[in-house]
Amino acid sequence: MTTAASEAHPRAAVFDVDGTLVDTNYLHAVTWFEAFRQAGHRVAMTDIHHTVGMGSDRLMDRLLGEDRDRDDDAAISAAHSTLYATWFERLAVLDGAPELLRALSDRDWRVVLATSAKGAELAALRRALGADDAIRAATSADDVEESKPAAEPVRVALEEADVPPQRALFVGDTVWDVEAARAAGVDCIALLSGGIGRDDLERAGAIAVYRNPAALLAALDDSPFGRMD
Repeated sequence: MTTAASEAHPRAAVFDVDGTLVDTNYLHAVTWFEAFRQAGHRVAMTDIHHTVGMGSDRLMDRLLGEDRDRDDDAAISAAHSTLYATWFERLAVLDGAPELLRALSDRDWRVVLATSAKGAELAALRRALGADDAIRAATSADDVEESKPAAEPVRVALEEADVPPQRALFVGDTVWDVEAARAAGVDCIALLSGGIGRDDLERAGAIAVYRNPAALLAALDDSPFGRMD
């Protein structure tokens, strides 16, 4: 139940979605791999995995080089979207994800999603989560000009929540999530559920690391969420 105190001093819990709430990072790696293969590019799966979480423009810059012929970019991105869409009805929610969102909402946190996914992908992710009752707002790649690790996705999410950076926490699963949060002046809690190692996440600046949403939920009172008044 929302109280007068919580409205006077609101707090925002900003979440990445892919790999943080829904188990999709390896699906993205496989479908990007196939999209690149169809376009004649051979890209190692491990390299693709470590770029998941970026927007498609930044991902291709990193994997194919910024000096590439960009004529095929739109076709490659479209191929990835088409291949990934075949999984929309089979997306698996990570353990504890909906419960975590609801627990934070019940504690008067304004829950906002900030994802590099495009609108149709975000809609599928939200259907899989089934927690719209706990989500105040969501921003996608369609709402920003720069994708993670730029700060814009996090800043737009904070605008949606109407909460300043110092009253927010970000939860993500990639180095790019941590970097985007830090660039926006927001502390980041990282999860290992996206397949990125603890050392990499801590080196990027994560203030705490948990195995998955269920582990964060189980430790919520002792987590950074529990320590913010």
